[in-house]
Amino acid sequence: MVKNMKRLFFRLCLGVLMAGVAAPAWAGPSTAEARCYELRVYTAAPGKLDALLERFRRHTTRLFERHGMTNVGYWLPLDNPENRLFYVVAYPDCEARDPTWDAFRADPDWQTVHAASQAGGALVTDVQSILMTPADFSPAPGPTFTEAVRTFELRTYTAAPGRLDALLTRFRNHTVALFERHGMTNVGYWLPTSPEQGAGTTLHYVLAYPSREAAQRAWDAFAADPDWQAASEASRVDGPLVLHVESVFMTPTDFSPIK
Repeated sequence: MVKNMKRLFFRLCLGVLMAGVAAPAWAGPSTAEARCYELRVYTAAPGKLDALLERFRRHTTRLFERHGMTNVGYWLPLDNPENRLFYVVAYPDCEARDPTWDAFRADPDWQTVHAASQAGGALVTDVQSILMTPADFSPAPGPTFTEAVRTFELRTYTAAPGRLDALLTRFRNHTVALFERHGMTNVGYWLPTSPEQGAGTTLHYVLAYPSREAAQRAWDAFAADPDWQAASEASRVDGPLVLHVESVFMTPTDFSPIK
């Protein structure tokens, strides 16, 4: 009984505290957010990252658009010993993904570009791909028109068993607004579509900051925010929501629509 009273107390306190937290300007995804997204991670062969980027810059992104893909963002890790390129593209829906790639690979222009770029050896040694749908509270990522190049962070949360819905509720009702309060920009929140890639257990999201130093200050302020502390404590009354967090700080490429 004491335990139940404590739970009720936390929930009541949370409701009072969070009443003063402004909801984000976007209450949910736009119609465009019925789209399907794909996170792709390329590992370049040794000494080939610049050539890979040049191929994307001059050819690949344009050919993607020709075949119905939307270029969302392209990033390089700030610490990049593995020579990786992260990018996100979007499709009208998940059923369009495979035929879109088939058309792209069959394009004579792509075949010519690909063959020429491979003359000195393969540019890519490994490709990872995750097909995703946007969370209902995700903004619709779009190009930025600013001279200031921001720092981005890709965060991947693995939820405790059976706790993904509670984690999403915490983001929906509290976290995204508190991020904005402390100077973080919510870029996108996505859920994998395949159980083999984490459907039902995983959340991927991207934040943007004015700089790497600003990111640290923002996270410190967020962690110290009494509203966050109350929301976090209340959400963990029945156990932790998150088992594992991965983080990659990134800088946008010069050809990325989002900068």
